Amino acid sequence: MYLKPVKMTEVLPAEEVQEDRVETILKGFQKVLFKGRCLEEWFFEFGYVIPNSTNTWQSVIESAPESQMMPANVLSNGNVVIETKFFDGDLLLTTSKVRLFYV
Repeated sequence: MYLKPVKMTEVLPAEEVQEDRVETILKGFQKVLFKGRCLEEWFFEFGYVIPNSTNTWQSVIESAPESQMMPANVLSNGNVVIETKFFDGDLLLTTSKVRLFYV
């Protein structure tokens, strides 16, 4: 999975990203939903983020053994949604949902 570089002003409103703001703690929460039911979830913390900086991260996702995988025809038709939320401390900054279509 490749995630594009993100400028902090794209996640936090510009007026909240100031050089003197040192308490920005960026956290993320991601869920994989199948037909609205949570199959997996992850929490990650970036720790202190420098205001006005550009930050990247990389995720490596390993699949289950083939015997435990769901068949592709079940996963097709947009049945899988990945929901990602970013927080500054406890303050929700943004939520994104991506619906997957397997071909």
